[in-house]
Amino acid sequence: MKIKGEYILDDIGGEKMAVPLTANEGSRAGLVKLNEVGAFLWEHLQEETTKEELVQAVTDVYEVETAKAALDVERFLDKLRVQDLIEE
Repeated sequence: MKIKGEYILDDIGGEKMAVPLTANEGSRAGLVKLNEVGAFLWEHLQEETTKEELVQAVTDVYEVETAKAALDVERFLDKLRVQDLIEE
């Protein structure tokens, strides 16, 4: 899976935002506000990856148990799915 379309991560007003570079047909999102971990996951989703690889990346960088990381990653992916922002 990976992010649909082209985005850049930017710091706008002290907040991380994914800014679309092109119109993403079917997407309901424009700017996407991200927290620290969301931005981390977004960066990984710029290239083809799996849920398992995302969970591993989170547990490698952040002090979090695998089960909690898996739940958080799935919630983040669900939010992206609702806005049709990822290809699976």
